[in-house]
Amino acid sequence: ILFFGGWLPPMDLPLFHMIPGFMWMILKISFFLFIFLWVRASLPRYRYDQLMRLGWKVFLPFTLIFFVLQASFMTHFDLLP
Repeated sequence: ILFFGGWLPPMDLPLFHMIPGFMWMILKISFFLFIFLWVRASLPRYRYDQLMRLGWKVFLPFTLIFFVLQASFMTHFDLLP
């Protein structure tokens, strides 16, 4: 989960501290809402059968491979708790 600072300015510059915190929050929400709607409107919509195929043939194998790689990485470098 990414945290974008909430009401805090993106950088610690004196110019940014003149803008109140609630305005930063509104600007960040508006920016990400715009990006989300733009991407959603630009990409094609998937049918239910296409989503199921994508989940079973792409996402599930990718997740399992990532899980095995992560476990082997943690075992190899002695990062287990």
